[in-house]
Amino acid sequence: MLNRKRKAYIGAMKAVMYISTGLTAALVIFLVAYVFIKGVPHISWELLSTKPSYISGRIGILPDILNTLYIVLATLIFVIPLGVGAAIYLTEYAKNKKLVGMIEYAAETLSGIPSIIYGLVGMLFFCQFLGFKTSLLAGSLTLVIMNLPTVMRTTQESLKTVPQSYRDGAFGLGAGKWRVIRTVVLPGCVDGVITGCILSIGRILGESAALLFTAGFAHALNGIFEGLTSPGASLTVALYVYAKEQGEFGVAFAIAAILMILTLLINISATLVSRHFAKKREL
Repeated sequence: MLNRKRKAYIGAMKAVMYISTGLTAALVIFLVAYVFIKGVPHISWELLSTKPSYISGRIGILPDILNTLYIVLATLIFVIPLGVGAAIYLTEYAKNKKLVGMIEYAAETLSGIPSIIYGLVGMLFFCQFLGFKTSLLAGSLTLVIMNLPTVMRTTQESLKTVPQSYRDGAFGLGAGKWRVIRTVVLPGCVDGVITGCILSIGRILGESAALLFTAGFAHALNGIFEGLTSPGASLTVALYVYAKEQGEFGVAFAIAAILMILTLLINISATLVSRHFAKKREL
């Protein structure tokens, strides 16, 4: 009797897991297929290579693509040294475990704060207090604060995967602390660090609420240095503007399809990088 009940329970749990897995996969496939079906037909070379012209009514997203690229580059320039450096200090140098625990708790708390709050703080601090006004630079600095906990915690977990025996062996050979970190620890966990940085790019690409407050939504075509000091719309902000403000749902779906393709490429890149460095370690 007990065996029958146990078999029935196990069968029911397996059925629930299969149904849950199937529903999840179906939702993902439906979302991807719906966006691609709606957006891909509207993607054209003219859309990708021109800027908007209000005189002729032409719609182009080249300025939005470049603005997104500028924001990603500017954010990574700041967030990678800060995040990796903070992780190295907390994992390898810090002696006060209570302080380390407090900083880790603060980082986890920051990663859960809604992005629109970051946008409000960024607008008040970077745009008004520091005088950057509405610009891509203010938006990038706001995204640095948003992504810093992610890069820091990912790097910390990667550093912890390096066996302590590697460090002890290097110390036994007479190497200094920084030399051990640079030549033993970081090469042993570089795959996790790079994967975390690549995944943070996905969050930068998908952010819109914080950039609406700090970067603005202009569609001007500028060089990188002029663009960083000027307001500009990223692809996500442009998607919002075209869909909500102008009613151009075809263009909005085209941008959504482009963003989805970029997200898929980023996830695939992170997986390939992780596998590449894992194979190198095995050799």
